[in-house]
Amino acid sequence: MTIALIVFSSLLAFAAIGSAISKLKKVPDVMTAMASVGVKPQQVPLLAALEIAGGLGIIAGVWVPALGLAATVGLVLYFAGALLSHMKMKHGPAEFGAALGIFIIAAINTFLQLQR
Repeated sequence: MTIALIVFSSLLAFAAIGSAISKLKKVPDVMTAMASVGVKPQQVPLLAALEIAGGLGIIAGVWVPALGLAATVGLVLYFAGALLSHMKMKHGPAEFGAALGIFIIAAINTFLQLQR
């Protein structure tokens, strides 16, 4: 179980921080996707900060289980919100595939955190 937790924690931290970096660098496709669900440009840095905090919390959570669980639950909620935003706009999987993938990794990580 520990190896699986470390693998999924690493994947989740990498995905969350990578997602945040793409927002902070204002990658055109990412900014278009954010705008398509109603995110205003001034909200993007806050969303990126939440993803970075979650990713760093996941990394620290390898040694501090309560922090890891809190961070992974936070990322589950963050990406559930992203998915709901896309579904509300009736987007297809092409528009929300990345959010779905990260949500699934976060959900698996939450399960593994709870099994510690």
